[in-house]
Amino acid sequence: MSKTIVTAALTGVLATREQCPAIPYTPKEIAEEAKRAADAGAAIVHIHARTPDGGPDWRVETFAEIFSEVRARTDVIVNFSTGAIGIAVDDRIAHIRDLRPEMAALNMGSMNYAIYSSKRKAFIHDHVFANPFKDIQLFLEGMNQAGVRPEMECFDAGHIANARPFIDMGILKEPYQYSLIMGVLGGIPGTTRHLVDQVDSLPPGSHWQVIGISLNQWPLVATAITMGGNVRVGLEDNFYVEEGRMAKSNAEVVEKAVRMTRELGHEVASGQEARAQLGLEAQPRPARSLGRSGTSV
Repeated sequence: MSKTIVTAALTGVLATREQCPAIPYTPKEIAEEAKRAADAGAAIVHIHARTPDGGPDWRVETFAEIFSEVRARTDVIVNFSTGAIGIAVDDRIAHIRDLRPEMAALNMGSMNYAIYSSKRKAFIHDHVFANPFKDIQLFLEGMNQAGVRPEMECFDAGHIANARPFIDMGILKEPYQYSLIMGVLGGIPGTTRHLVDQVDSLPPGSHWQVIGISLNQWPLVATAITMGGNVRVGLEDNFYVEEGRMAKSNAEVVEKAVRMTRELGHEVASGQEARAQLGLEAQPRPARSLGRSGTSV
């Protein structure tokens, strides 16, 4: 039986310190959270870049600094995000081409992406998350050229099927790696029944993990572990260790995922074991250093 791979999504792009004081912003803060998460049992860290005041940052220099700071502390597998709204496609792939992390998130379809407050009776966020096939193809080609594993993020059942044309074209190659994101308003609900259906829709032999949003994360983590899948936790997706108890760091939610994995009779994969299990390179690649202009040096 394969060991369970735990991913920590460290910061996201929407969460702020006003919502959760532990959200990291700066490259050093993100790297420190990566180290804490890895020490707690995470084999992979999923990273968005942030500005010092918490906004989204797509500069290659910022991602390079994050990569360098992470590598100074841990050899955890690094997975950079490419997901954004209102950002040019070339800007969303530039850091992948230049820095070549082992993995990169690839959003597999368009959707209405919203957060609704029943208390306020209002939408807090309301976006159209556009990922047409031509953009998905550009991302795949860029990742292939850089030797980066695409981690296909699927927010709904149709997003899984969106991989088929690229498999047929030979652009998307095995081993396929899927993330099943559940509980986002506009996407698939976060229930056990829906997770089972999602997993049954995957190509045979696919690697997969569940990403549950908010407190729905924990029952979905338990289900995924018992089904032999992998799990993602972290402050990007959920602030709470349990209802009413906010996490003080990403390590705290990783520790809970690790504890659940072991209590359910499974073992947790180390970084090197996860690399072998997923067919990634044997050793982590260092980030290239960049000058102030963003030119590789």
